[in-house]
This record gives sequence, structure tokens and C-alpha cells, in this order.
Amino acid sequence: MRVYVPLTLPGLAEAHKAGQLGPAPLDAYAVTPALREWYVSDDIEELEYAALSRAAQASLRRIAADPAAPRRRVVVAVDVPEGAAVADPDRALDESALGEVRLAAAVPLAKAAAVHVDADDAEADVAAAAAALGAADHGDEDARFTVDGAEDHELMWFGVQELPNLL
Repeated sequence: MRVYVPLTLPGLAEAHKAGQLGPAPLDAYAVTPALREWYVSDDIEELEYAALSRAAQASLRRIAADPAAPRRRVVVAVDVPEGAAVADPDRALDESALGEVRLAAAVPLAKAAAVHVDADDAEADVAAAAAALGAADHGDEDARFTVDGAEDHELMWFGVQELPNLL
């Protein structure tokens, strides 16, 4: 099962140094039944892209909580055994939790399939989105528009072997 773990660049550096994503429990995103129902598609690539997008939104929240973190979203795609990622059934209908899963154990970074990171040219929009997140959460439409601006940037794909150069 492919899961998408949201991080920041400092979090990615820590994972690289430790050789694992953790400590557990670890929040991630995946193609869950609720995400399938919400997205209304049977195309697995589209569904995985939706899960990746949800993880990118969670990365933005981590960036907003860490003023020292570079303003670039980071998501690590990891393959885990079926059943290793568990969705909270109580939050299945909560739109903010769509695709959210929890991993009970740390995951070796060697299990990562890819790392997705914003390009340098996304930093200004990601910084603005991180600053506007609180207001957007409280219903400010202009702030929501600013937050959505970060989503206009596609995350770049990197192989795990490229991590040392990326960091």
C-alpha cells in the first residue's frame, strides 16, 4: 500500500539522518474508502494524486507551525504492507481527515518510493499560504484563495537516492 507522509525540509533531513520516518505513530495519507467516495473515481492514479495532495496540505500545516522551516512542502511516498496504515473510522466522514491514516511503527527510509518537494519558485506562494492558513480555517475567503495558491504548484519528484543532493 502506498502512503504519503507529510514533512518539512528539516523533518526530511532528520529522517535522512535517522534512516527512517518516525517516531511512531506517524500520520500519513493514502487511498482510503472515504477518499474514494469523496473523489468519485476508480482511477488509482487519480486517487493517489488526491492522497498526495492531501499530504501536501498537511505539509503546509507543518510549515505554518515551524517559522524556521523553509517554505517548501515535502511529501515522502512510502510503500507499506497492507494493514500497516489504519484510518480512524470515527473521522471517516470528516472532510478534513479524508485519506488520513496512521502508521503504528516507524518506516525505514529505504522503503520510500519517492520524495515530492516544491520547486524554489513556489516558496513565495507557500509562505503566503502558511501565513494565511489560520484566517482561511476561520472562513476568510481571501485567505482561502491565498492558501489555494500554493496548490497551483506541482510538487517535483525525486528518487530517494537524490536526498543528499536535495538536502
